[in-house]
Amino acid sequence: MAAEGNGKSRILIVGATGNLGHQLAAAALRFSHPTFALVRPSAFADPVKCRTLRSLSDAGLTILKGSLEDEESLLEALRRVDVVICALPAKHALDQKPLIQSIKKVGSIKKFIPSEFGLDPDKVHILDMDHGFYSRKAEIRRMVEAEGIPYTIISCNFYMSYLLPSLVQPGLKAPPRDEVTIFGEGNTRGVFVKESDVAAFTIRAVDDPRTLNKVVYLRPPGNVYSMNELTEIWEAKIGKKLRKRYASEEELLTKIGETRYPDNMPFVFIYSAFIKGDQTYFGIEDSEGLDGMKLYPNLTYTTISEYLDTLV
Repeated sequence: MAAEGNGKSRILIVGATGNLGHQLAAAALRFSHPTFALVRPSAFADPVKCRTLRSLSDAGLTILKGSLEDEESLLEALRRVDVVICALPAKHALDQKPLIQSIKKVGSIKKFIPSEFGLDPDKVHILDMDHGFYSRKAEIRRMVEAEGIPYTIISCNFYMSYLLPSLVQPGLKAPPRDEVTIFGEGNTRGVFVKESDVAAFTIRAVDDPRTLNKVVYLRPPGNVYSMNELTEIWEAKIGKKLRKRYASEEELLTKIGETRYPDNMPFVFIYSAFIKGDQTYFGIEDSEGLDGMKLYPNLTYTTISEYLDTLV
């Protein structure tokens, strides 16, 4: 891939002030990529976003003012880079359409990493209950494929900041100390990866020819556990057995139906991961995807046990 003096591709981050976006920008800079961020002018009025941008700018980020709705600023930004990584929230996934059209128009982008992350939308079994969460991502993937834009998809499953801080107990702010609700039989495994680690794996994939037009799945050893296993790990850390209440699949489905959107979404994601097994039911190689752990065996990451240590 074309790049500046150090041989690393020039990367544009869209959504650099967000939770994952600023981690992606930080990782790109850490791995010595010339790194740019497309930032809306309105972001500079937000003190939190301003602090994030100042910190990244001090580390070497080049800030480009513009937006996905302003084609001129978008095209100008795209002409300065080799790779585009989008980190928009899932609810704004379709906002990537003008970005894809502009990438097609410029014609010089070597790789696009769309805002998928999370679970693979082509693998989930909950499309009738997720209020378009995954179908929007799938629509963008189909558009990228149809336009013939070179891509890499990162499928990282759950972020550690989601559900894990409560030990998968919606409504709690910390892991339980007395009683835990286990959904289903508690043996189906889910996957959690820390956002900064997702970012590091993503940036490593940027200039890797093996990842071209492939899905890279992240299932790090030590980060793939069932609810029963998560409970055992937590019990060992606090030195205490918890009372276990098992909620059946039917009970969970009733809860999803009775809870208003978007408050029911944590239960939908629990159903997807820990009942249907959407994160782990398929073999990575069988799906023609790539195992990020095999691609980058030397990349260090935070395990679930290490993360739970910070909550004791």
